[in-house]
Amino acid sequence: MEDRGVSRRDLLRAAGVGAALLAGVRPVPAQDATGQEATAPLEPFTGPGPNPHWGSVGPLVQVPGKLPLIQLTDVPVQLETPRAYFLEPITPNAAHFVRWHLDEHPTKVDLSAWRLAVAGAVEEELSLSLADLVSGRFEQVTVAAVNQCSGNSRSRFQPRVAGGQWGNGAMGCARWAGVRLKDVLAAAKPKAGATQVVFEALDRGKGPEGAPSHDYAKALALGDGLTGPALDHALLAFAMNDEPLPLLHGFPLRVVVPGWFSTYWVKALTALRVTTTPCQSFWMAKGYRVPRTPRGTTTPEAAAATGDQALPTEPISTMPVRSFVVAPDGASKLPAGLPVAVRGVAFSGRGAIEKVDVSTDGGATWSAATLGPDLGPFAFRTFSLPWTPPRAGRFVLLSRATDASGEVQPDEPVWNPGGYLWNRIERQEVVCGQAS
Repeated sequence: MEDRGVSRRDLLRAAGVGAALLAGVRPVPAQDATGQEATAPLEPFTGPGPNPHWGSVGPLVQVPGKLPLIQLTDVPVQLETPRAYFLEPITPNAAHFVRWHLDEHPTKVDLSAWRLAVAGAVEEELSLSLADLVSGRFEQVTVAAVNQCSGNSRSRFQPRVAGGQWGNGAMGCARWAGVRLKDVLAAAKPKAGATQVVFEALDRGKGPEGAPSHDYAKALALGDGLTGPALDHALLAFAMNDEPLPLLHGFPLRVVVPGWFSTYWVKALTALRVTTTPCQSFWMAKGYRVPRTPRGTTTPEAAAATGDQALPTEPISTMPVRSFVVAPDGASKLPAGLPVAVRGVAFSGRGAIEKVDVSTDGGATWSAATLGPDLGPFAFRTFSLPWTPPRAGRFVLLSRATDASGEVQPDEPVWNPGGYLWNRIERQEVVCGQAS
């Protein structure tokens, strides 16, 4: 995490423009390079087997401020990033995936009225404007971190489970700028016995109060002295890739928890509520939980057990190690005997990427890839391996990442009812033809 200032004047000026950007958002058909309307999706559903495509199979749509993205749903907005944008370590804001839980997310925010409340079990309640947060009262920091949906790659699960059938593109990496969550909490002086901070947001649903379809709230443990695996790095971010936070990504303020799944990265933040008892929000008590087993995996039979046989669960937290071959993508035939670079990205929430191995023969042999720029332990790490197809035919490309904790990307699937924690080694078939 680096210190990096953001101009208050520039941020607030640009934010005034961005706040109006999404008023009256309507998806429009994406266009291809020739300006023609994009073709229909490959198929409306890929089940009951695993999705054979890298991404999900929804239509490409374009909304204000975004490049053409793959649409899972329009209400609430769920947009997946196409594969080609993962060749670089930083995902452009316009290409970054979008996932809201509730249908009434903000399309404009009045900064003259918006405040971040810090309340609950604290000695001094706070009411902070965006200007307060960028004024220098709190130290500004920037961190490059991967934002990944807990259900990324859910369409790989067998048998299928309920939820958005994401391909591999429900992720992105950005440089997030803001202030440390623990610095803001320290200014409010949590009382003795305080155990959690609950994040409350502006988005709402049409369900009754107390129902999961009404509001979205998540919580993190405070730890002793405002320390802990999440709190040590968590930010309240107001900028994304050197621009004011876009509305679709939580303007004016969102939580960023480097290394943790984005279920905790609450958007359109409006309150930090310090509590002495566990948060009972559906999204903590019942949602986003995984079996308390190695890798969070189980079987449909074990998951269906009730009573004394019910499977213990725990909240999802850090992201396991993953990697993806991004190119070549199998869309076109490669000439045999001509060199090509096998390129991709790797990341982990449990330690910096230390090694990526690549196989060009379906996993029979492996070679160490060259790692790209190191943007920090929570960021995408690009990799590349030169390869010359030795002959015409079919080849299967794989990548396998290892992080600083010693965790090696596995080649076994997981299964749980939520469709979380998928990190199996991915496979990409390519076809090579004669160069002559």
